[in-house]
Amino acid sequence: MNQQALSALIWSVADLLRGDFKQSEYGRVILPFTVLRRLDCVLAPTKAAVLAEYRDKEQVGLPFEPFVLRKSGVPFYNVSALDLPTLAGDQDHLRANLHAYIQGFAPDVRDIFEHFDFANTVERLHKAGLLYLVVEKFAHIELHPRRVDNVHMGLVFEELIRKFAEISNETAGEHFTPREVIRLMVSLLFIEDDEALTRPGIVRTIYDPTAGTGGMLSVAGEHLHDINPGARMSMYGQELNPESYAICKADMLIKGQDVRNIVLGNTLSEDGLLGKLFDYMLSNPPFGVEWKKVEKEVRREAEDKGFAGRFGPGLPRVSDGSLLFLLHLISKMRPAEQGGSRIGIVLNGSPLFTGGAGSGESEIRRYLLENDLVEAIVGLPTDMFYNTGISTYVWILTNRKVEDRKGWVQLIDASSFWHKMRKSLGSKRKELSDAHIAEITRLLGEFLEAEQAVVNDAQGKELERVTLFPEVRCPAAPEGGKVKRVPIARVFRNEDFGYRTITIERPQRDAAGHIVLGERGKQKGKPQPDSALRDTENVPLSEDVQAYFEREVLPHAPDAWIDHDKTKVGYEIPFNRHFYVFEPPRPLAEIDADLKRSMDRIKQMIEGLAG
Repeated sequence: MNQQALSALIWSVADLLRGDFKQSEYGRVILPFTVLRRLDCVLAPTKAAVLAEYRDKEQVGLPFEPFVLRKSGVPFYNVSALDLPTLAGDQDHLRANLHAYIQGFAPDVRDIFEHFDFANTVERLHKAGLLYLVVEKFAHIELHPRRVDNVHMGLVFEELIRKFAEISNETAGEHFTPREVIRLMVSLLFIEDDEALTRPGIVRTIYDPTAGTGGMLSVAGEHLHDINPGARMSMYGQELNPESYAICKADMLIKGQDVRNIVLGNTLSEDGLLGKLFDYMLSNPPFGVEWKKVEKEVRREAEDKGFAGRFGPGLPRVSDGSLLFLLHLISKMRPAEQGGSRIGIVLNGSPLFTGGAGSGESEIRRYLLENDLVEAIVGLPTDMFYNTGISTYVWILTNRKVEDRKGWVQLIDASSFWHKMRKSLGSKRKELSDAHIAEITRLLGEFLEAEQAVVNDAQGKELERVTLFPEVRCPAAPEGGKVKRVPIARVFRNEDFGYRTITIERPQRDAAGHIVLGERGKQKGKPQPDSALRDTENVPLSEDVQAYFEREVLPHAPDAWIDHDKTKVGYEIPFNRHFYVFEPPRPLAEIDADLKRSMDRIKQMIEGLAG
């Protein structure tokens, strides 16, 4: 049975639930029972040996766990004599036996069912008279590893998670990052790691601090498996939502991962994987969500540990914690001499430019750019995510840049790389195709500056867009139409995003118009600044401050001076400004002619109505 057919068979259990459960609750029944049946089948071949070992060690009073784990041959066990077919054979005691069966699992597995709130689900099924029907249905679904290996079981489980997300539109964004966005991020992450792509037996670690249901980790694992079946990806994650945590942990268990690497809790207030460093990191943290609940813990760490902790470079405003997640990921980077790390994180537009010189956001950007950690930023189309239609950006960061990228940042405007979905899902109306992902990946991989040719017909309707790679010729304009070339990839030096904010002072004047001078201390004999006339100017780091002042300020205010003690250094990345193309307005005569034609048509219509 193929993956789609198997996932459809499992999801058909929803037919039993209709009426007693809401659509958005189907997954709370189907997902844990799928996990239970899979574990059932995985443990079946060694069950007799595990039970015998368990009884022997219990009789002599020895801790049984290490012994039964060895017998089970997998990283978990169950010491109950029951399984789903056995449970289905005793309908009268089904509820009690099912609870006993769950209690026989290893603590890590029991933790999954506890966070699924499985006991409450069983109780609801029992009261609705559905428990036997559901258990009996799952008992006849064959999920043995001989029939369904870990890779295919993982794909089936992900399909079930997606179905759950799609019918729970109000929370779909929390459950599920669009798969094509994850595939893009993974492609951009692996682009420089030739060893992982080719060497058999290689092991890489990947981490997601906002793991959700584990989609990013799963896609990364699949991507590496597809290009190098001999490589292995060890997956780590932390998740705040108990249900999402349970789904993620279950997914990792089904894929044969060590579920102890998936932890529950708030990443910002409590690092659940303290001291761990990773090769790759992926994250889609919540956009524009305040961090007031954990403000006390975050500020304490910033003040007590400084750069020895996670938040040394600075703290953003409390209304948006996106950059805190980025700083957390930076703290998890392996040192460059140990191979370094690569990070992919999805952020909204705010972290690019919010906050002036000296603010927490600016200081964080300053730290990233002055330490040469930002490799590229990719602007995505709007309407790509389930719970928001805003513009989003994928940041790629690394502490092991190849030589020709050192000191540079690449900006890629992929806002035009999309096609419309047949059916919208929440706020998601657009998606990336495989061709779009390949083009964006090539732009970054080859470190290109590139343009796109936009072909319009005579009526101004867009016909096509062509990315002008070095070997691609610009298409010819159709008759009466035109071709417009717009930049989609540009390369900048790190310092191009830096500036100095200088404070311009002008003197106080008395009623007669004379400059007021200081009378005491250091200010004695010096012109006194008038706060009402004070102004600031942002001067690019690449430009001499005095030359700028003499050119831009003194011609307009000959009595002005710079207060150098108030100068601050800031960084911002005005992404859209670098891709703006000015289009001059049409000639006035052409506009007048259009207006005249419109007025004539309106006049004819009015005359026709009057007649």
